[in-house]
Amino acid sequence: MQHEMNLFKEPFEMIKSGAKTIELRLYDSKRQQVHINDTIVFTNKSAPDEKLTVKVIDIHVFDSFESLYKNLPLLKCGYTPENVANASPDDMDKFYTKSQQQKCGVVGIEITLN
Repeated sequence: MQHEMNLFKEPFEMIKSGAKTIELRLYDSKRQQVHINDTIVFTNKSAPDEKLTVKVIDIHVFDSFESLYKNLPLLKCGYTPENVANASPDDMDKFYTKSQQQKCGVVGIEITLN
């Protein structure tokens, strides 16, 4: 199955370069439909004509970003050696409220370039 998701420019470029291989999302009804071997077409929100197709190789479901951050390699989740020391699950609050996180849980979608 193929899914479509939008990304801001920086994570889009990190996936494109291979530096980011785990996309963090709310485990809402849309993400619950994503399975191993599915494809995701990411659209760059800054340049909507720019798209990137990836293959899902693993799904990591957690009850909170706090748990996810303790269990997944953050350098694969969009952090860099320069900023990983300051990484915090609270970084995800700008995308998803604590209420949304508690209601749905969260997911790390592990991907590889197609």
